Amino acid sequence: MTSNDRDPSVGVGPQPRWDGPQTGGSRSFSSYPQNPRWAGEQRQRPAGPPPREEEPKRGMSAWQEGIVLVVLAVLVAIVVKAFFVQAFYIPSESMEPGLQGGPSVATDDRVLVEKPSYWLSGTPQRGDVVVFSDPGSWLGVEEAGGPDNLIGKALSVIGLYPEGGHLVKRVIGVPGDVVECCDKQGRLMVNGEPIDEPYARPSQTKCGRPNKDGECFGPMPGNRHWESGTVPPGSLFVMGDNRANSADSTVHMCTANETDCALVPWVPEENVVGKVVALGWPLDRAKWIHRPKSFEDVPTP
Repeated sequence: MTSNDRDPSVGVGPQPRWDGPQTGGSRSFSSYPQNPRWAGEQRQRPAGPPPREEEPKRGMSAWQEGIVLVVLAVLVAIVVKAFFVQAFYIPSESMEPGLQGGPSVATDDRVLVEKPSYWLSGTPQRGDVVVFSDPGSWLGVEEAGGPDNLIGKALSVIGLYPEGGHLVKRVIGVPGDVVECCDKQGRLMVNGEPIDEPYARPSQTKCGRPNKDGECFGPMPGNRHWESGTVPPGSLFVMGDNRANSADSTVHMCTANETDCALVPWVPEENVVGKVVALGWPLDRAKWIHRPKSFEDVPTP
């Protein structure tokens, strides 16, 4: 046994360490004792409460989400009504047979009216079925009224229920046109061109021509043969399809024999809400509504 075997300090101090080939393979001494690997595993955690886990963020409850969805739906409906599509009902028989309304039917037809067609430079064309606000005492009291209950009034604001105070007619003359009744077959003439109107219901009366009995597509109270005069700029000449029962431009036109007449047959284009594109209710009669070809041969004034 040597003196080193008896000395307990041998092997406790700094131990030689191999630095590897980067240092040229030399040995060096570390100033820190080499702790066994299991020493760190047995190290106890510091005293104190355990770390707090983050709580998940709470979302909206079901009823809150429901309210948000309802508000968004109402806003979307208001925007759609104001700029794109709106519902109206037919208040009278004036547009029969295509569109029905008034006391003779169980349910007034509901139509959908689109508005973008007349944005910017777009204007109503001959043959279009249009909805327009009353240009001045064209509607009766019942026709002018809208929904008479609170729910109907609220729904009409957002476009989910038809409004009152509007008329539905067909455009016959646009600015510069002259509309005349009628040729020997009882047809309307626009700028001298007779038009065939299979969508209209004629009056079973004379049109004013000598010895002409039968259909007439353009009767006017007190004057079966008439001429509108030139449609002014920014105005329209309109008629209902039910020619014997429609308070349209012909009813608000002065006859040739009237000397003191303040009637105005024109509808300002700015009163037009939009073009009827569909019959939506009742469902068994639902259909798309298109501009007819009847006016394609009408010459430009």
